Amino acid sequence: MRRALAIGLLAGAFAAVAVLFLFEWIHRPPPPPLIAVVPEFTLVERSGAPVTRADLLGRPWVADFFFTRCAVYCPRLTARMQELGERLPARARVRRVSISVDPEHDTPEVLREYAAKWGIGDDADWLLLTGGEVEIRELVRHGFLLPVEDDPDNVAMPILHSNRFALVDAEGRLRGTYEAFEPDGLERLLADLAAVEAERQR
Repeated sequence: MRRALAIGLLAGAFAAVAVLFLFEWIHRPPPPPLIAVVPEFTLVERSGAPVTRADLLGRPWVADFFFTRCAVYCPRLTARMQELGERLPARARVRRVSISVDPEHDTPEVLREYAAKWGIGDDADWLLLTGGEVEIRELVRHGFLLPVEDDPDNVAMPILHSNRFALVDAEGRLRGTYEAFEPDGLERLLADLAAVEAERQR
């Protein structure tokens, strides 16, 4: 009698877990569509080490575009990138990649100073990249499909660039861009990130 009861309870527990799993699988949001494949690039990290597209494969990453002389949007972008890092799940293996659109000024040394100012320190999962101006402009425009233009008459913003975060999956494919300053921008990014990771694990 007791054995039958125990078996019944165990079977019920398994059934409940199966139903819960099925419910979660049915209601899981679909992964975002493939937008583009990020092209090959070779940039330089604040440490002075080269970073290529191949170096970033195997883990998803979130990119933004900034420059250290920017006095308008870039400080807010960096603050939002910090917030994103705080909201990533503890188990997440997500890199953050901030790419300067002002590489002539933003040398690795300048990026190190910027990182120190923002308390980024030696965070290996938050890369600050610089490189050749032509390569970076091509990467932003044709790899991430985002705008970047010079505006030399604008003292506060001599370079106009997107305020969007870009989600790249572990295979180096662009899966979405998100307005960093929208109230639900990070929520949508985090939801798509979870869907992309769930897709990879199937």
